[in-house]
Amino acid sequence: MQTSIYQQARITRDPRFDGVFFIAVKTTHIFCRPICPANLPHEKNVEYFQHAQQAMSQGYRPCLRCRPDSAPQSYAWKGVETTVHRAMKLLREHHDLTINDITLKLGISDRYLRQLFEKHLGLTPKQYQIFNRILFSKKLLHETAMDIETVAHASGFASSRRLQHNFKKITGLSPLQVRKKKINQNQYLSLKLHFRPPFNWHYIQAFLQKRAISGVEIVETNCYSRTFSIEGCKGWFAATYQPGKNYLLLEINLTKIEHLSLLLSNIERVFDLNADILQIQKQLIKSGIPKNRITDGIRLPGVWDTFEAGLRGILGQQISVKGAISLLSLLTQTLGEKVADKYYFPTPQAIIDSNLEFLKIPMSRKQTIRDFCEYYSCHPNHSPDEWIKIKGIGPWTIAYAKMRGLSEPNIWLQTDLIIKKQLDKYKIDSALSSPWRSYLTFQLWNMA
Repeated sequence: MQTSIYQQARITRDPRFDGVFFIAVKTTHIFCRPICPANLPHEKNVEYFQHAQQAMSQGYRPCLRCRPDSAPQSYAWKGVETTVHRAMKLLREHHDLTINDITLKLGISDRYLRQLFEKHLGLTPKQYQIFNRILFSKKLLHETAMDIETVAHASGFASSRRLQHNFKKITGLSPLQVRKKKINQNQYLSLKLHFRPPFNWHYIQAFLQKRAISGVEIVETNCYSRTFSIEGCKGWFAATYQPGKNYLLLEINLTKIEHLSLLLSNIERVFDLNADILQIQKQLIKSGIPKNRITDGIRLPGVWDTFEAGLRGILGQQISVKGAISLLSLLTQTLGEKVADKYYFPTPQAIIDSNLEFLKIPMSRKQTIRDFCEYYSCHPNHSPDEWIKIKGIGPWTIAYAKMRGLSEPNIWLQTDLIIKKQLDKYKIDSALSSPWRSYLTFQLWNMA
């Protein structure tokens, strides 16, 4: 059944399947995205792979025309083996981590990780890591004016020599052969992040604009920009929606290029670019939402991290969105670092060191904020579920932070007042929308 779907998507070049699978052509030893504009090969000459790295492990080279390195990610099989998914995510985001680092983070042995990868992907963790680094370096070579040494470090290679050796071995080309056209060197790094349609930019834009923190975020008609801190490195990015095109154009200011892959992954999460939204919407309709009430292409608009999401949740308790954002903006402009005309969201320590007298909120709420920041500082790798220990933080705040700060897809805010009203109005069985109840939440909010 799946093969027949892939066949139809390949023939029609359906953009909704971009990144869901890849097509390898036996006669040319090249693999492509379903949207590749090249002449269609005969079905007998192709085979299908769910991941680009799997095609590379079989000796196929990435197409220079449709560029599989730029395809959106796909996690359709995520529920099959969450440990594999977590390992893949760590290997993609942290190019500086070794396989041993990954196993330590996951709390498993090297041997068990190899068994999982070979079972679910048909390749070793080391192969996946190298292939992923090659794909990332290929994207940078195509889209940026970085010199080869910088590309190497951004991709996780110790030197340009190691990059060139592995690149030639796997793709059959040198990095300079891939970089055929000269790209003008801009002041800031520019990259594209692709997504599968439908993508409701106008919904995300309106949602984020209403909740934008003054000085940190700027939301315009087709552009969202903000400052950020990642692994202790500060910078900013602007993501511009391209009407009629299935990608966001990024402009990035980043001081440590080694953090680029982690930055891009978090931007993808904030805009929920990797969601297979059509499959999600089908599930929501099964749960009881009338088909004519579904708003096409709604994603999960994320918050930069769980710390920011937690403070948004705490300050937003029992007041309007507008009131909460006013408090967040005041907090940021009082305690956040200012560089030129931009502010950076305050650190936990900056809040701990303040008496918060400028915030016109109850003392109990101020104490909750301080306790939250203390806990965050002392437990940097904790789960938001642990916040229940903090007086003043309840299940709703934790669930909200997980939904927007971690972009967990199956959060159900059943105690939310708007959700309760919508459930009274429509006959909806939320269990039938699992594992996409976060999307059900946003659809019901939008239907109010």
